[in-house]
Amino acid sequence: MLNPAIQCANSSSISPPAGHYSHVCIVGGFVMISGQLPINSEGQALADQSFEEQTRQVLTNLEHCLAQAGVDKYSLVQVRVYVTDIYQWPVFNRLYEQWLGDHRPARAVAGVAQLHFGSAVEVEAMALAATA
Repeated sequence: MLNPAIQCANSSSISPPAGHYSHVCIVGGFVMISGQLPINSEGQALADQSFEEQTRQVLTNLEHCLAQAGVDKYSLVQVRVYVTDIYQWPVFNRLYEQWLGDHRPARAVAGVAQLHFGSAVEVEAMALAATA
């Protein structure tokens, strides 16, 4: 039985989930955002694009997920970043800082062997939900 305390939804601004999950779930005052890969709104994986372009797409997807939940990037509480080449971390950090400005949510980064579709970066996050 579905739990009515958990509200899950998908953003119509990005590609629908390819698996059995939702883009966002809201529960207990928090927004949980599933890992976002560099996939454009038409469902095309951008693994053949530069790390910078993949990162920009991931951050755009994250922003659309936040909007679906009625919040913005300044509501982020924690961000988890997965990269297949840890030496690209400075590039990610620069683009992330430009995107987020002075807001500094908690963050973790992990170097991983591989990501779905051959992607170079994936980001999942948690944000404070909008108050009624």
